Amino acid sequence: MTTSAPGNLLTAERSGRHGASPVDAYRHTMSYPNLLRYLDIKVHHLIDERGWSRIRVIGDYDRTCVISIKEKSDKPFNWQRPTAEPDGDELVIKCYPGTEYVHHYALIIATYLSMRGRYRGQVDYEPPAETVCQTAVDHLNIDLAEAHTVVLGWGLTHFVNDAAWTYSDGYAWHRRNVEGRQIVYLGYLHSIWGDVAGRVVARLACLGARRVVYVGKVGSLDPTIAPNTQLATGDTSILEGRTVTWRDYFGGLAADRAGVSSGLHVSSPSILLEGQDWLRGQHGRSFVDPEIGHMGRAAHNAGITFGYLHVVSNNLAREYADDLSNERRTTVVRRRAQLLDRIDATLRRRLRQPEPTNR
Repeated sequence: MTTSAPGNLLTAERSGRHGASPVDAYRHTMSYPNLLRYLDIKVHHLIDERGWSRIRVIGDYDRTCVISIKEKSDKPFNWQRPTAEPDGDELVIKCYPGTEYVHHYALIIATYLSMRGRYRGQVDYEPPAETVCQTAVDHLNIDLAEAHTVVLGWGLTHFVNDAAWTYSDGYAWHRRNVEGRQIVYLGYLHSIWGDVAGRVVARLACLGARRVVYVGKVGSLDPTIAPNTQLATGDTSILEGRTVTWRDYFGGLAADRAGVSSGLHVSSPSILLEGQDWLRGQHGRSFVDPEIGHMGRAAHNAGITFGYLHVVSNNLAREYADDLSNERRTTVVRRRAQLLDRIDATLRRRLRQPEPTNR
């Protein structure tokens, strides 16, 4: 499969393998020092241990090889990072199988090495086959036939801080009654970046889910929205150049609340591709992240209801003190906790509503 991207970022080396070139760090929507800090906390520590002749990024969820010392397991979900396996002078980086995640992580490494003055064309990636991606997601196995809603994503322990989680292969779940409805909270230990998230929603539908809510973080394209001050929601995304619309779980209930912005979302396969030139083409679009469009499309195709209610974590159109490189600052954590309280209140308000007959 040959892949192309704006700015001729990717060049095919041979069938199934593609070279990853760095993006222009001076033309990115994050400032140069903040982008470098963001990349530094993402790259596997073995990248810096020596000058590898080749760094190959593949889709393989393998926790038996070298785990990055940069993983922060003090949070319950989304803490596992790609692992690494030295192979002579080459280094194999293993990501959870997803086409966009493998591509994204290769761009992270290439751009990081370039900003450190060490890039010499040594980074390539192999998009995983669809069967590999689907097999990985099919490990999810929860009986959802009686569940009213599945709440998936980030901040889950804030909603159920006393939960006894049931752990399985890369994920954990908890079932409880909230406002008289059975809710299943689902978190992944690894990232469900981009197209992976769409497969997760499709899998949830196969397991019996009828309503899925995604709680996470989204970037704002509106320069007036300061990070960590508002929530974002909507029912439409631009995905791969096409408009995707889904049956919104909140049905306008979230959008009519103070401090919640509703708008057109755009799905981006990698933060590294969100440069200044990309930003100029986003007129009329409000938010960006890698997952929402894929999830909405999967829900639409499966005939189930989907909704997202996210913290606005960063702003691509204007520089603010808070961005993706300093998310662990005390003030950021405190403000996000307050926003999670509002998300929980909105979810509970939605659960108290009678279900329309067409749902």
